[in-house]
Amino acid sequence: MATQAPPVTSNRLKTTGLNNKMVTAYWDDLFTAKDRGQQVCWFEGVAINPLLQAMDISWCHGEAWSALLAAKKEEQASLDAAEERGYMRELCSYARTHLGSGVLTKNNQIPGTPNHEMLAGRAPPPDMIISAYPYCSTGQQWDEMLYRLFGKKVPVFNITLPYIWGNGKSHEYMQGEDFEDAVKFLTRQLRECVTFIEQVTGKPFDWDRLSEIMSYVKKAGELRLDAMHMCNARPAPATFFEWSISIAPVNFLPYGPEVVDYFEKLKAEISDRVANGIGSVPKERYRLFWDGIMNWGKLGWMAEKFAAYDACMVAGRYTHMGFWQEPQVIDVDDPLEGMARNYLVCPINHSAPYMIDKITDLCEFYEIDGLVMHGARTCRAFSNPQYLIAQQVSKRLGVKVSMIEGDMIDPSFYKDELVNSRVEAMLEAIDAKRGMI
Repeated sequence: MATQAPPVTSNRLKTTGLNNKMVTAYWDDLFTAKDRGQQVCWFEGVAINPLLQAMDISWCHGEAWSALLAAKKEEQASLDAAEERGYMRELCSYARTHLGSGVLTKNNQIPGTPNHEMLAGRAPPPDMIISAYPYCSTGQQWDEMLYRLFGKKVPVFNITLPYIWGNGKSHEYMQGEDFEDAVKFLTRQLRECVTFIEQVTGKPFDWDRLSEIMSYVKKAGELRLDAMHMCNARPAPATFFEWSISIAPVNFLPYGPEVVDYFEKLKAEISDRVANGIGSVPKERYRLFWDGIMNWGKLGWMAEKFAAYDACMVAGRYTHMGFWQEPQVIDVDDPLEGMARNYLVCPINHSAPYMIDKITDLCEFYEIDGLVMHGARTCRAFSNPQYLIAQQVSKRLGVKVSMIEGDMIDPSFYKDELVNSRVEAMLEAIDAKRGMI
């Protein structure tokens, strides 16, 4: 018997509707790319799509595609196709879903196969594959698995993002010899990737177009951070779940004036809410921080679940520590180095001490009462340091912790009853600390 969904109690941002329209338009455009004679790149990892957009190449971002299928409750066909091909259930469900979709896409090229009406089989086959994955063993082999799937005929380029250990005493966030060496190494690879794209397309790279695109990225990133910072207001005008929805425009959508316009409207709506004391959770009693990847198939579900507890999930590691998080370092006239710096601060590409310091700062800024540690069952890169993060942040700030389990795509790993009991125990601990019980 299916678990009953929580009632709608949150006060969602109206601007989200604009985001949804852009996302729908993007996918519809991708599905018809081959009909327009456009080449298609499948890529996974950090947002290298400005390089593709500058050359009028369409793209399918593996994680975004998997998230779309989960959000629309259409991930199972891909998960089944991947399992039938031999990929185990414990494999990263982002990769498993994308690979399963690759099987369905490949089958779509065979006359008489039934996948044309299935969303999971509509992604057009790739003309090139690019991997740009930070600290993740699966991510760094994802391109190889796709290469084999498509008969070892699609050209592949792999970008390696060095892990930032920060072992030196003088090393701080985005500083130190190791970090600067990593920036130089990654910038060289981005230039090599440009050469790869030129070879596949047979055209010279359009550097002026890239500069224009990155000007939109920089402005959108700045507006997004401004709006995020306003959420330290009480009550918070937006939640982690709403920021999760707003990842698309700074992760995989084409960058242009409409993305900047979206974040201008989002910032204005949040500013208006702050001025009028309007919260995303109408009766905010608890302010929480989400650590881990969100469960894309239950994003709205989780938003309502916490709102029903009068708990506002104000911020999270996934949304507030990545996705053009440092727009000020982007030089639009020579953007590759600034792109590299932003890619390297991905929140799974730093050692635990870095993450603990940043999460502590965020929890202090947003006045967090409790940490919800979502252990995504198939993502070791995010889940591995979570006990250490929980222990240290709780020790420093006295915040309470709830450890829950689920997954970003595969719904079979989520158990609602366990989530309820653990969240309720954390909220009771917060009340006890406040002397309310």
